[in-house]
Amino acid sequence: TVDDSHLFVMPDQLDQEFLSVVDLILSVFKSLQLKNFKARLSFRDPASDKYIGSDQAWEKAQGAIRRAVDTLGMESFEAPGEAAFYGPKLDFIFRDILDREWQLGTVQVDYNLPERFDLEYVAEDGTRQRPIMIHRAPFGSLERLTGILIEEYGGDFPFWLAPVQARLLPVGDAQLPFAQEVATKMRSHGIRAEVDTSGERLGKAIRNAEKAKIPVMSVIGAKEVEANSLNIRTRAAGELGMMPIDHVVEKMEQANRNRENF
Repeated sequence: TVDDSHLFVMPDQLDQEFLSVVDLILSVFKSLQLKNFKARLSFRDPASDKYIGSDQAWEKAQGAIRRAVDTLGMESFEAPGEAAFYGPKLDFIFRDILDREWQLGTVQVDYNLPERFDLEYVAEDGTRQRPIMIHRAPFGSLERLTGILIEEYGGDFPFWLAPVQARLLPVGDAQLPFAQEVATKMRSHGIRAEVDTSGERLGKAIRNAEKAKIPVMSVIGAKEVEANSLNIRTRAAGELGMMPIDHVVEKMEQANRNRENF
């Protein structure tokens, strides 16, 4: 599954729009704390006949990619023969913990498909002109990215990224309705919370949450129900003690907004 989208731009917009897409990709990597990557300039192999379009169009497209890389000062390398058949690409190549290379985000400049589809726009002077297409996929393959993230974090995701962010552990059946009410409140605020209804002994339930690397857990007993509060324990900071439920939800929302740990 690729998060592919396409932009149609005028020639004088190409450089700025291309830079904007690269900035988007770099911001995604920064948020995910992915640092071990290089930019690959995937260009045409002049000796191959698999590419469409004129030499002039290819030179313009490849020039736009070179200018973007120079402007941003990114570590990069050229790879003749790695272009798509319709245009050159700037690919972000990530090296994983086993020293394997994977392509993630990509952005491509395409003069040829607008020509093939006879796309036009009306310029300021009233003439009909051909737009340039930018293909962009900030994540690349979502499945590939997910696999890389699991390896990078060892399954121990930061709070904002974890599939399950909070697990509530009721001591007994008497506390179960309260735990479910709290989980419902959290979910209504965009927090991925669940209640342990396994019926396991408390010690086993805590160990299960630790094994699953849940960022936040809370054991709920009679004291927590009476105080309408949660006793918070996090993987990042350990025991945080009793907190009012509204305060916990507010801090979790803030962690999600800022893409940080609770």
